[in-house]
Amino acid sequence: MKKVYVCNDSVTGIFSAIYEAWKTKLLEEQVGIAIKGRMEQEFFCEYIEVEETEKKAIAVERLIRQHLGEQAYRCIYYAILAEDEKKGDAVLGAMLEAKRIPDSHRIMEHLSHPKVGRVFELSRKVSNEAHYYIEFVRFAELENGVLFSEIEPKAEVLSCLGDHFANRFPLENWMIYDKTHRTFLIHEKGKQWMLAVDVELNRDISGRLSASERLYVKLWKGFFENISIRERESYEMQRQHLPLHFREHMTEFEE
Repeated sequence: MKKVYVCNDSVTGIFSAIYEAWKTKLLEEQVGIAIKGRMEQEFFCEYIEVEETEKKAIAVERLIRQHLGEQAYRCIYYAILAEDEKKGDAVLGAMLEAKRIPDSHRIMEHLSHPKVGRVFELSRKVSNEAHYYIEFVRFAELENGVLFSEIEPKAEVLSCLGDHFANRFPLENWMIYDKTHRTFLIHEKGKQWMLAVDVELNRDISGRLSASERLYVKLWKGFFENISIRERESYEMQRQHLPLHFREHMTEFEE
């Protein structure tokens, strides 16, 4: 009977499930991972709920970095951030496949394997979305001096953005709110960034812009409207470079 380990949809949860599945030393077709609340149960499977711990997650992270390498770890980490109910099973399958090949550090080159290919595909989607947000995030200064931005991503990309904006604004207090996953990326000036999970946004505070910010918003919108050459506008080309999905929380497109 196939053993399926059921876990929370988080990096710690999925790594904890991989930890338990790895200990069984079963073959790929004999073991799997399912996301709690997002699975369809099948016949002839034993479903086991996983106890999520940081210790298990750290052990799996160390295993991947040591035996598969940093590139594979990055792909696996990004894949786990994707919006996909079978991502945990794909990651486990890729790791089990790595045990079968002569050089496990080259696992992400074995794209002909369905689960390795799936991990690569999910990782690329998350990486592309994170790259878009690095370009399209718009900060606004609130009355309390904090720089604030709101985004609505499909994947959980905040941890992919942390280092970029911490390096860009090291001496600023700023935060980015992920509306989709109810998560904050928070940075206090001179310190490391952190995530606050499952938090509601206070719309009253986030809507209070500073006087200088209101002025710059007006100036930026005016610049955006007047720089365009109407005779050369191409909405199709605009959508290729700036998809509609990203525009809702961009200053120049807000009402």
